[in-house]
Formats: sequence, C-alpha cells, structure tokens
Amino acid sequence: MGRTLRGKWRLDALIDVGGMAAVYAATHRNGMRGAVKILHKEISLNGTARTRFLREGYIANKVAHPSAVRALDDDVDDDGSVFVVMELLTGATLQQCADAAGGRLAADEVLLIADQLLDVLGVAHKQGIVHRDIKPDNVFVTTDGRVKVLDFGIAGIRDPDSLARSTTTGFLAGSPAYMSPEQARGRLQLVDARSDLWSVGATMFALVSGQPVHTEETLVELLAALIHKPVQSLATVMPEGCPELVRLVDRALQMSPAERWPDAPAMRAAVREAYLAVCGTPLPMAALDAPELVRAAAL
Repeated sequence: MGRTLRGKWRLDALIDVGGMAAVYAATHRNGMRGAVKILHKEISLNGTARTRFLREGYIANKVAHPSAVRALDDDVDDDGSVFVVMELLTGATLQQCADAAGGRLAADEVLLIADQLLDVLGVAHKQGIVHRDIKPDNVFVTTDGRVKVLDFGIAGIRDPDSLARSTTTGFLAGSPAYMSPEQARGRLQLVDARSDLWSVGATMFALVSGQPVHTEETLVELLAALIHKPVQSLATVMPEGCPELVRLVDRALQMSPAERWPDAPAMRAAVREAYLAVCGTPLPMAALDAPELVRAAAL
C-alpha cells in the first residue's frame, strides 16, 4: 500500500488476491478512483500471459453494457508489473450476499438479478463473447441495485494448456461447481453461449436452494459428476419452489446444450414469467432494491 504505479495510480488498500493477480483500491493523481488488478510477477514473466491479461479490459469494454465492469486504464510499471484498472465498485458479490443471508436468497431477488445478468450476457453473446466463468463470486450487486459482471471474458485471456495442468489455481480448479458439462470435459471448442446459460442456471439453483447442483466432495468426483451425471431437478431439493421457477432452472441445466434455453433473451423471458408466477406482479424495469441485500453482506 502507498506505492504509486507509473506515477499515477496510488495503491490505497488490498481488496483481494487470486491465482493470477492481486486487486487494490487505488486513486489516480487526478482524484479518480479505480480497482487496480496487478498480475503476479511470476506470471508476468510469461509474455503470452501478459498479453492475454491486458486483453481482459479490452473484452470488458467491447461488451459496452452498463453491467459489464469498465476498464479505465492499463500499463506496465517500472519494475515490470502489468496492471489493469477497472471500475471500483461498492456493494457485495452474490456469494457474499447469500452467505450473509444464511446461505440462500429469496426467489424474487434471484430472479431480479438473473434478469440483469441475462441482459448483459445477451449483449456479449451477440458479439461472440462467452464469459465462461459465471458464478456467485463473479456477479456483483452495487449499493444502488445494479448487477455488475466481474472478470468478463476471463476464459479468453487464460492459456488453456497451462490451466489444464494447474491443480490449485486457474480455470478448471477455480469454480467447477458452475461449469457446464462440456467445459468440465475440457472441450473448450464446444463452449458457447449456452454454456454460460448453464452456469446461470447453476448459480440460480445454488442461490435459491442453498446447495450446489452437485455435492461431490473432491474435484475429480465433481468433474466426473458434471460430465456423466444429470443435475437433479430443483424441485427435489426445493419442493416448495414455484413450478415456473423449477422449469426455468431445470431447462438451463440440461446435459445437452441443444436441450437448454437457446439464448439469453429466451431464458430472460422465462425469468420474467417465473417472476410473475412467484410475485403476482410483472418484473420491474428499475434496478434491484439492493440496500438490504447488500447491507448484511457489507456488515
């Protein structure tokens, strides 16, 4: 903390540390705030990794949607540290919100979040961009009720060969509970927009039921289940669930991509039907009423 990158971004506080990078809250010399993601030095030595890391911001900005976190800057510091500066957000991830609420969120809240999430994914998919890492930790709810998707295009900026060899960090070990079957098989050439929709379904399943789609204990067992074992119906673990909600989630989690929702707009229409069935009123067009959802997570 206190270090200034390239004479312009002062690092104020550590936000998080991951397998590839550390993220800091920072202040620009002109007073603008941002979240600085610095690639770990041992990874920075790999020229391909550096190039793909910098591409993250370009992918996020290409989506050009309010729910895709914008990249504000990128550069290389004097010591060779590669960094990207993103929007600095105030709020909490869906995982933090669920943890603060005892492990589950109300169905109406999850549907409101899914509506915004599918909106931004629909825009991305039209541009040929597949997120490939949708999960509760990568969906952020701001204090003003806006959904923000983190790490957009992360699979596109990582090296599949090096990730496949990784046992503790990287794509395969990072969030297997939310990977589609084709992604779990390592068949990245088969991963498309419908793979993202599977991950949205897995996220919704976990948030409304309080448990993941598969409960195997080891990574090997979990990957095997993803590849070979159909996901149980949401009604099995949530018998009180609204039939429209169950139908929505169950279809998203089909093993075969051809049997899932065909695209994000189709799934989003089903989200709105489920919201009407759950709440008795149409889904509002305004932002999510987030303060209560986020406040407990912040505390």
